Amino acid sequence: MTSIAAHPTQVQSPNSLKQDALVIGLVGLAHGISHFFHMILAPLFPWLKDAFNLSYAELGILMSAFFVVSGIGQALAGFVVDRIGARAVLFFGITCLALSAAVLAVAPSYAVLMLGSMLAGLGNSVFHPADYTILNKCVTTQRLSHAFSVHGISGNLGWAAAPVFLVSLANLYNWRIALMAAAALPVIVLIILISYRHLLHTIPKPHNTASSTSATTAASTVADQQNPDNSVFHFMRLPAVWMCFLFFFMISMGIGGIQSFSPTALREVYGMSLAWATAAYTAYMLTSAVGMVWGGFIAAKTTDHDRTITVAFSFSAVIALLLSTGWVSPMMAVVLMGAVGLGAGIAGPSRDLLIRAASPKNATGRVYGVVYSGLDIGLAFSPALFGAIMDAHHPSWVFACIGMFQMLAIFTAVGVGTNTRKKTK
Repeated sequence: MTSIAAHPTQVQSPNSLKQDALVIGLVGLAHGISHFFHMILAPLFPWLKDAFNLSYAELGILMSAFFVVSGIGQALAGFVVDRIGARAVLFFGITCLALSAAVLAVAPSYAVLMLGSMLAGLGNSVFHPADYTILNKCVTTQRLSHAFSVHGISGNLGWAAAPVFLVSLANLYNWRIALMAAAALPVIVLIILISYRHLLHTIPKPHNTASSTSATTAASTVADQQNPDNSVFHFMRLPAVWMCFLFFFMISMGIGGIQSFSPTALREVYGMSLAWATAAYTAYMLTSAVGMVWGGFIAAKTTDHDRTITVAFSFSAVIALLLSTGWVSPMMAVVLMGAVGLGAGIAGPSRDLLIRAASPKNATGRVYGVVYSGLDIGLAFSPALFGAIMDAHHPSWVFACIGMFQMLAIFTAVGVGTNTRKKTK
């Protein structure tokens, strides 16, 4: 059976620190712009609602469409990455993001807004399978934990930058100008990546001739029949892959709750002002970034990544449950939100290395594509769940559910780690 142990990258000799840093920085830049586009519409909802006379439900459907398309596309993008290489797929995704913002900026109707949102979801779908394939194949193994740390931080920075950028321009000019300016950002990123494209090369070995292609295909087919472990879909029969999928679904449900309704819930549970509630969410984002840096060093010193995740998420879950009680002061609630972010951030690099260990060799793109589609599916469903909780006037349940989802994620992470260790014995 194909081993699901951690496998070496395709880099034959260690890269220089400078080359690894460049690759990590380039991939981090791409990941940041993808997360920026997660928030391409939400900060502009007040303007879009008035401009198109939309209900909150219609606005929410725009976000759900983004993540549904992204989730489906992400699972499929992994196969394309493994087939033609990550670089071309990454460039395609960034191009789609630029086009989506341009379409949204000139949208004359709700239908065109929906088209722009779905196009953004298509662009977003390629980033995790492409990013992680490039990092795994182009960065020295010893520096991967730090690469994953930077990757996570850049995503958080993209989330944080989008509202400031879009709302500021919308206030100064209008929402269409804000979106048109946003369209320029992926273009700038694409130009930078093309300039350093030689560092992002992951294309599989090409076939020299049509006859050699046919011969190779025939040989591959015979090999697949004799040994099903060689099949392109073999990874989908591995329990660890689906446990990783469930892990991402669980943590994204919690992330969705924090992003969508934690400020509103804090205001209702603790009676704090909007400024303090926003400060609490900012504290979560900042400490999450700090936790990712710390988590990168922790992950570099151990192979038992599920145990790191267990400790980090247990800490976050307990703090979230404490927040749900309403027992602490508003000032302490802000501090506790930061603690929740710290634990989640520490788990980040170990999470990505755990998936790498569960990936069969030469199936990195497919595994990351399928596994990370769980993230998009969770982000698509989470706002509806937490919105229903808020409509039912149970704001404290928001934090209880966040803690519950983090605890459930621990069980899936332990399952992945246990399964992987068994296969390596």
